[in-house]
Amino acid sequence: MATLSFGPITDKNVEMLRKINLQIFPARYNDTFYGDVLFTPRGYTKFAYWDGYIVGAICCRLESQDERPHAQRAYIMTLGVLAPYRQFQIGSALVRSIIKHAVADNIDDIYLHVQTSNDVALCFYRSFGFEITEIIRDYYKHIDPPDCYVLVKKLSTKATNFP
Repeated sequence: MATLSFGPITDKNVEMLRKINLQIFPARYNDTFYGDVLFTPRGYTKFAYWDGYIVGAICCRLESQDERPHAQRAYIMTLGVLAPYRQFQIGSALVRSIIKHAVADNIDDIYLHVQTSNDVALCFYRSFGFEITEIIRDYYKHIDPPDCYVLVKKLSTKATNFP
């Protein structure tokens, strides 16, 4: 039986993240993105290992909120799993791990951008309690359609509603 585990993204393995992202995403991420990943607090960026092989990753960053300077939120920059492994709920496990970590750290919410045409991603994130809060026109520069939704999951240390 195959086993799923998580591991940190470090300066020693960050090039594997670059390789996986090239296979999964239409957008190309610059060196600044990968540098930021290395300086994100532990637990908010991680690889998913399936029987010891890297098959996916989630990368978040922590941000302050303008209207509440002492409050923090997590932004999901990327979540990706290699196509042959998507049937094993690895993406779901990565999201659950981030939610649990954020709740433990008293993070107020988690948010991300999703292309308006990506019904699969919308359904996926809604299953974890994310809600559409706004639409941003022309967010993506080289992807059609260029519009995105902002999805937000409010967190509470008392209750987490996710599968």
